[in-house]
Amino acid sequence: MRNYLIRSGLCALAIAGSLACGSGAAVDKRNTNSDANPGDAPLAITVSKSESRDVASVIQATGSLTAEESSDIAPKTAGKIADIAVNVGQFVGTGAVIARIDDRDARLQLATATAGVKRAQASVLQAEARLGLGRGGSFNASAIPEVRAANANYEQTLAELKQAEVNEKRYRELTETGDVALITYEQYRTARDTARTRANAAKQQLEATVNTAKQNNQAIASAKADVESAQTQVADAQQAIADTVIKAPFSGFISNRAVAVGEFVSSSSVVATILRTNPIKVLIQVAEADIPYIGVGRGVSVQVDAYKDRKFAGTVIAVNPAVDPVSRSAVVEASVENGDNSLRQGMFATVRINREGGVRGVFVPKTAVYNDQATQSYRVFVVQEGIVKLRVVQLGTEEGDFAQIVTGVEPDETVATSKLETLYEGAKVYV
Repeated sequence: MRNYLIRSGLCALAIAGSLACGSGAAVDKRNTNSDANPGDAPLAITVSKSESRDVASVIQATGSLTAEESSDIAPKTAGKIADIAVNVGQFVGTGAVIARIDDRDARLQLATATAGVKRAQASVLQAEARLGLGRGGSFNASAIPEVRAANANYEQTLAELKQAEVNEKRYRELTETGDVALITYEQYRTARDTARTRANAAKQQLEATVNTAKQNNQAIASAKADVESAQTQVADAQQAIADTVIKAPFSGFISNRAVAVGEFVSSSSVVATILRTNPIKVLIQVAEADIPYIGVGRGVSVQVDAYKDRKFAGTVIAVNPAVDPVSRSAVVEASVENGDNSLRQGMFATVRINREGGVRGVFVPKTAVYNDQATQSYRVFVVQEGIVKLRVVQLGTEEGDFAQIVTGVEPDETVATSKLETLYEGAKVYV
């Protein structure tokens, strides 16, 4: 019995000690937690004021991105692909080599054409030599040796004819006076006629020689024409060689390479596709009612799913004058700077287009907006006389460090900007 009482007393003391120790521990823990807000003690926070600002009126629409320029590169000549210098995704500059076609046939044509030029030039030299002309000398018929000889012979026959005519006249007069026999006169008359015939023959010979010289001169002109024709063939062969090198028409990214080395291509074959994506265009479907408020030069803001935290600025560059009779919408083109190639052709885009006019909007610091993951809603805590009022809000546009509140907050209200995760409806706070 005594042992039982002793054990009971010890247990009672132990229980009392435990309670005392537990109570002391609880007090110590509460006192060391400086962030705790036991009971109705106010919570220290920072605050700011909601502001009323002008908000640009916008038209929201959807669109798709497309390259500023797109080109299916085809060769100018048919042949077998000998080399490909690019890969898909590679950036190339204007004039960069895309591929090469086997140029052996073109080089053989060039060698043949070059030989033809040499032969034609030799023909020119031969024709000039026949006329006694130096290389590149000008034609003068009277300076041709054959013509000079024929002309001298003609002049001599003319002199002989003149002398024969003088003798014929003198002896004819003497015959008329009876001083010379008629047979003598007939000799001089025959000599005159012979001289006249020789002069006519010499004249014809001179004319024939001149004509021959002119014909030879035409042979020079013909030979020179042959030289020009052969040079044209050389130029054609050189161009054929140049056409075997396929080059980029402008700077851009290779989006498709459709051929392989050894493949035969024609002038209608697509070797590669190149895209110019800076700037990039966005094709926007705009409702018929909004078209009057959109003009060239209007600013746009573009967002894509791949970069949800980024907004890309652009400018309207064209408004299609036609409206689709089915969708009752028109296509608006905007140009967007894309220096880092973040935007790609084919991406779906959400576009906001600035329009004339505007409205007033309420803005609060971004630090005053709490994203409640549990309810998938945005919340702002308004402070009124030290008491928190919870407001579920709808967000609008962002301007720097401020966010627009479409509904839920009025201008010039005090909003909490810290400890949002611990605030709740009716909480007591102080600044």
